[in-house]
Amino acid sequence: MTTALITGSTAGIGAAFARRLAADGHDLVLVARDTARLREQATELHDRHGIEAEVLTADLSEDKGIEAVERRLADRRNPVDLLINNAGFGHKGRYLEVPMSDELTMLKVHCEAVLRLTSAAVEAMRERGRGGVVNVASTAAFVPRGTYGASKAWVVQFTQGAAQDLAGHGVRLMALCPGFVRTEFHERAGMGTDNIPRWMWLDADKVAATALADLARGKSLSVPDPRYKVLMGASKLVPRNLLGGISSRTGRKYGPR
Repeated sequence: MTTALITGSTAGIGAAFARRLAADGHDLVLVARDTARLREQATELHDRHGIEAEVLTADLSEDKGIEAVERRLADRRNPVDLLINNAGFGHKGRYLEVPMSDELTMLKVHCEAVLRLTSAAVEAMRERGRGGVVNVASTAAFVPRGTYGASKAWVVQFTQGAAQDLAGHGVRLMALCPGFVRTEFHERAGMGTDNIPRWMWLDADKVAATALADLARGKSLSVPDPRYKVLMGASKLVPRNLLGGISSRTGRKYGPR
C-alpha cells in the first residue's frame, strides 16, 4: 500500500484527489490550514475506504508551514510515494489593484512552496527509484493575464524541466492544468461566477481521475478536458501581444468578477 500527500486537501481538486486515491486503497497525508476540517475529512475517508489518513495542519504561506510538510516528505521511515501540490488561491482584482503583500503571498504558496515540497519529495523518491508528483497549475498559465497566470506558468515550466532532469530515475512529475472547476476557489477569492458559460466548467472528480491516468501514462503536462485542449492549442497560433488583448477582454466578459 502506498501513501499520497495532498496539500489543500479539504476542498475542490485536492478533496477530489483524496477521494479518488482513498477509493483506490492509498493511505493519505492530508494537509491544509483548518484542523477541524482535516480531521473530519480523515475520519470520513478512513471509515468509508478503510485507509489510514494522517492529518498535518500547515499554512504554506509561512515558512514554518512549508518546513512541517518538508519534514514529513523527507521521512524515510514513512515514505510518501505520491505528492499532490494542490494548495493555491486567487485574487480579485487586476495588477496594481491587489496589495503587494497579497501578491507576495501568492508567490510563496504557488512557487516557493511548490519548489520546496517537490524537492523534498523527489529527493527521497529518487533514492527509492520510484514516486510521483502532480503540481496543480492552470490553463491560465498559457495566456498573459495577471500574477495568477504568471505563477502558474512558473509551475508548468518548473515541473516539465524537473521531469526531464529526473528522466530515468523512476520519478514522474506532471503539471496539471485544468480550466474552470466547480470548487470553493472563486468564492474564497470573492469572485462572482455567474457570467462564466456552463460549457467551461469542469467536474473536480473527473479532473482528478484524468490527472492520475495521465501521470500513469508518463505525461509531464495534463490538460484534463478536450475542450480546453482545443482552446490551448488555438492559443499557440495567436501572437502573444494579440493574445494578451484577447485574454484581457475575455477575462472581463467571462472571467470571475
